[in-house]
Amino acid sequence: MQPGISDDVVLDLANQEEAILLTSDKDFGELVFRLRRIASGVVLIRLAGLSIISKVEIIANAINQHNAELLGAFTVITPTAIRIRRLEN
Repeated sequence: MQPGISDDVVLDLANQEEAILLTSDKDFGELVFRLRRIASGVVLIRLAGLSIISKVEIIANAINQHNAELLGAFTVITPTAIRIRRLEN
């Protein structure tokens, strides 16, 4: 993807590929919940201040443990919790 493309385009591309979107941009929550945009799945990564290695470990563990639940859901990963909310499309 090209840098600077709009969040709408990013979400559309992920949906076309039936891919789960991994992001640290909270604006996708607004698109999905307030604007009711359809999403194949979004994982919001909230791991500021951690090392890259710690982030990778937390994200990989979350995906491995919850992979069946991520499609069709809005998931938030923090250092201490994983919240998964099913999307109603």
